Amino acid sequence: MKATMKFLGAAQNVTGSRHLLEVDGIKLLIDCGMYQERQFLARNWEPFDKLETIDAVLLTHAHLDHCGLLPRFVQQGFSGPIYSTPATAEIARIILMDSARLQEEDAAYKRKRHEKQGRTGPHDDLPLYTVQDAEQTFPLFSPVNYKQPIKFNDHVSVSFYNAGHVLGSSVIQVTVNKNGEQRVILFSGDMGRPNRPIIHDADVFERADYVLIESTYGDRVHKETEDTQTQIANCITETVERGGKIIVPSFALERSQEILYFLNELIIEKRITHIPIYLDSPMASKITEVFMKHPELFDETMREHLRNGESPFKQTDLRFVESTDESKSLNFMKEPMIIIAGSGMCTGGRIKHHLVNNISDPKNTVMFVGYQAVGTLGRRILDGDNPVRILGEQRDIKAAIVKISGFSAHADRNELLAWLKQLKQKPREVFVVHGELKGANKFADYVSEQTGWQVSVPRFGDSVELE
Repeated sequence: MKATMKFLGAAQNVTGSRHLLEVDGIKLLIDCGMYQERQFLARNWEPFDKLETIDAVLLTHAHLDHCGLLPRFVQQGFSGPIYSTPATAEIARIILMDSARLQEEDAAYKRKRHEKQGRTGPHDDLPLYTVQDAEQTFPLFSPVNYKQPIKFNDHVSVSFYNAGHVLGSSVIQVTVNKNGEQRVILFSGDMGRPNRPIIHDADVFERADYVLIESTYGDRVHKETEDTQTQIANCITETVERGGKIIVPSFALERSQEILYFLNELIIEKRITHIPIYLDSPMASKITEVFMKHPELFDETMREHLRNGESPFKQTDLRFVESTDESKSLNFMKEPMIIIAGSGMCTGGRIKHHLVNNISDPKNTVMFVGYQAVGTLGRRILDGDNPVRILGEQRDIKAAIVKISGFSAHADRNELLAWLKQLKQKPREVFVVHGELKGANKFADYVSEQTGWQVSVPRFGDSVELE
């Protein structure tokens, strides 16, 4: 059996995940993600080669850097099936529609601005893709349950397994049986950390001949910190005592739901007082609805909450904020409350308006629950810049700024290695992807030192023969 693997994205960088596997006449594209690093954005505009020969897309999960170019792929002519878990398909619809609207809005804004300046750029006439392109993508989704095999011919089959990263996320296993031999190829997607709330830990595997493993945090170990719930409880209690509001920038997928889970636990355990909680993110609200539709994906602790009528998504203090007017009305309420809003790095969305109205009041707290990339508004606030520019004006920071640790959804170096070491026999090769070059190289060296396996870090565009 001969197979070819081509690395078309997330190779020596983090985003744009895309890998092409050709085996026994079958061509499978694993993920079709958008590049988000500034230096690689031009790659989003590159045409897809020979897409009519691709038999199917296999989607690990619904984050934009894994699914975000699907509408462009369809726009250029792809019409085959897109296989994913049911939860991933539902969440991807929400995220891709939002992305398409943003693409259209950004293109219109840039076109107007450049017209005023008397200049044009290479991609200003059209968005990367449109809402219509996204809508044409959705009928191609073919949901499959975990461990339900898809047979492409007599020799090639594919199965999805839980990756423990976000709801519905998958490790994809491609199995080839031919001429009395079997080869197993694993695509990790993004790997979750063990013992995270709500969803099950990642499935493990005893055998694989080739493994593509992510390395987002492959060069570091997550710090052991004070219990996350205790940090949150202290932050809320101190702010309530001051009579203030807690403003929480948060991502719509998984992070917002985890925050609701922790708040629910704290209220059940009477570690915090009852306080109004506003989820001010239409996208997060829609994704939370998907969570509620898939209790089969929950771990035992979460299921016990459901059996006891203690769902974090139906707690009595929780309000889902939909309209802009509802969102604005929160600014006129003076009592203590928790406002969870996007975006997670404060780069856009409703969180900016809540910061404008609350960041200069010393009674309030801005509680960060996720990584803040260099250059983002969230990072500048965390780094202590004062004042900061928000919505065109300088704002003095007088609110308390708190960073809650322990929320990473990505496995670290040791957790990734522990997952790999569940393999009972030595794989032929491990390919390290989905990580910055320095971190990916460090992780590759670490795995090789710890196991003696052959480990490599493929470059963008590399093509490898799998024997």
